Amino acid sequence: MIRALAFAVFLNLSFQASAEDVKPVKDAGPYVPSPQSVVSDMLRHAEVGPADFLIDLGSGDGRIVLTAAKVFGARGFGVEIKDDLVTKSNQAAQNEGLADRVKFIKQDLFKTDLSQATVVTMYLLPDTVNMLKDKFLAELKPGTRIVSHDYPLTGWIPEKYVQMDLEDKVQISGVTTTLIYLYVVPAKVAGDWSAKMPPAVSKAPATLSLRQQLTRVSGSLRIDGKDVPLEDVKLRGDRLTFKLAGRKGEYAGQIKGKAIEGTFDGRTPWSATLGS
Repeated sequence: MIRALAFAVFLNLSFQASAEDVKPVKDAGPYVPSPQSVVSDMLRHAEVGPADFLIDLGSGDGRIVLTAAKVFGARGFGVEIKDDLVTKSNQAAQNEGLADRVKFIKQDLFKTDLSQATVVTMYLLPDTVNMLKDKFLAELKPGTRIVSHDYPLTGWIPEKYVQMDLEDKVQISGVTTTLIYLYVVPAKVAGDWSAKMPPAVSKAPATLSLRQQLTRVSGSLRIDGKDVPLEDVKLRGDRLTFKLAGRKGEYAGQIKGKAIEGTFDGRTPWSATLGS
């Protein structure tokens, strides 16, 4: 009940957009709907479920948000600049008994607060997609999934990339090729971390130095006065894994702000704190 009331309050506030909120920073292009089969694939590859809050940017007739709620059990809202599409989408939510879980608002997608999202979906023009990159990093929590139909986030490494041929796309783009990109928002890990490693590795304090370019991470661990390079470094949301060059075993850790708590080979604990 509390969760439903909080959602209702949030949606009411969202509807109180000022005139400035609906003046688009940039024209995101004409409304072109994703074929329903693509919608289902986007949500399936993002593993959308009842615990998710989905925000669709440029929601059109609402099909992505409505499908996320009806088929996958999620909550959320769609952002659209065209009055008739917002009205149509909200009417569809009412007709399908989903209005308590989803809503559609007239708002500029560049000015929409995305911080509540666990999943963001979009089918936007390439330049619009890439204009959103900084906003995603600033507002979305680590681990949030971003699903883009046809156009990638330049410089980001997708968690998953799917290509298929659909006849439905011919009338939209002139070709059958359909692309789905799935990204996971990375935690910020760059810097020097004061690390407490397993005794078998080092009994003295160590320094974990990490360099980061979005999801690409590299670095080294300074132990006993020597820098040991990291290998097989992977960052997925707030989960970091790596190995030490020339040594067996894998380190896994969860990033919580300026702290990392983890285990070595799933058993021995290790931790690190980001220096000031």
